[in-house]
Amino acid sequence: MKRVFSCVIAASLTLSLLAGCGASSTASSAASGAASSEAASSVASSAVETAALPDGVYTADFDTDSSMFHANEACNGKGTLTVENGVMTFHVSLASKKIVNLYPGLAADAEANKADWLLPTTDTVTYSDGTSDEVYGFDIPVEALDEDFQLAILGTKGKWYDHTVRVANAQPAVAEAPADGTYTCEVTLEGGSGRATVESPAALTVADGKMTATIVWSSPNYDYMLVDGEKYLPTNTEGNSTFEIPVAALDTPLDVVGDTVAMSTPHEIEYTLTFASASLIEAK
Repeated sequence: MKRVFSCVIAASLTLSLLAGCGASSTASSAASGAASSEAASSVASSAVETAALPDGVYTADFDTDSSMFHANEACNGKGTLTVENGVMTFHVSLASKKIVNLYPGLAADAEANKADWLLPTTDTVTYSDGTSDEVYGFDIPVEALDEDFQLAILGTKGKWYDHTVRVANAQPAVAEAPADGTYTCEVTLEGGSGRATVESPAALTVADGKMTATIVWSSPNYDYMLVDGEKYLPTNTEGNSTFEIPVAALDTPLDVVGDTVAMSTPHEIEYTLTFASASLIEAK
């Protein structure tokens, strides 16, 4: 009987930590990173030109020409796409450990270009029934989305095979809300004149799966904030303006408005706040 699988994306904004389909990678990921960075360097300039996505982490489909070479069934055909400085790298967890190397190109050229072989990470995938399995995963340099490219695979029998693959339908990866509790979380502020700042890390409270952040401005002159059209008033009467606002998702820019009375007349200023899931620390 075929098992029913599910896939959970781990929340992190680093190249290796969001390593696809709820997979955790062992120390071998360092070796993979080194190999894939060498391969990526040969396509970096092209990737910068073709990457239509801003830097960040996304989920994307991994389409192949073979039923024997595909993303682990727990991942629903998906992997994790990381865009850093315009260069795209796609991590996919495969079905087993039977594919031991990948080569970005044709099988006929693989033996002459061993420095470009992609080395595996060991990923742990978790299924919906609670069971888990260790499989091989790979960090694959991607020149362009939604376009076919050649990717050769090396099996345990030592023979290379040609395959055509495609990384498509990239969507922003949304980190799940942490368990109910209190945390600190690094937050970045963008927008305005650049003179205003907010305290980081910020306090983050999770109750019934909903997140609320305490935002402390560098000024006492903010008299309200707007989040999704809802007005929030300061929670303090002395010191720098402090607000408690809802946070829809981690690792995703949150559009807010801060109204400042520091000028001759009040001004509403648009900002974005981004809360980094990788920095979450449970408060004691």
